[in-house]
Amino acid sequence: MRESAVESALRKNVRAAGGEAYKFVSPGHNKVPDRLLLFPIAEEHRAIVAQYVRFVETKAPRKKPDAGQIREHKRLRKMGFQVDVIDRKERKGAR
Repeated sequence: MRESAVESALRKNVRAAGGEAYKFVSPGHNKVPDRLLLFPIAEEHRAIVAQYVRFVETKAPRKKPDAGQIREHKRLRKMGFQVDVIDRKERKGAR
């Protein structure tokens, strides 16, 4: 069986469970895992998860995310993840 068949089955099963299976690529970091699995977060756990996991979209100053990026941000937020859009070097409240 090929690795691609295993990944395809994994994506299908994760989606069936209400999650997403993103292909994970990290330039400059060799040997990272292949997939990042995300599942919906229960409402009562969202604040805790946001302390440890956040998605960040960086943009040039005064630039906005395009339609596809906005759609993906909405999908992640609906699952309970924090998504920030940052368009400047300094940001209040950033860790």
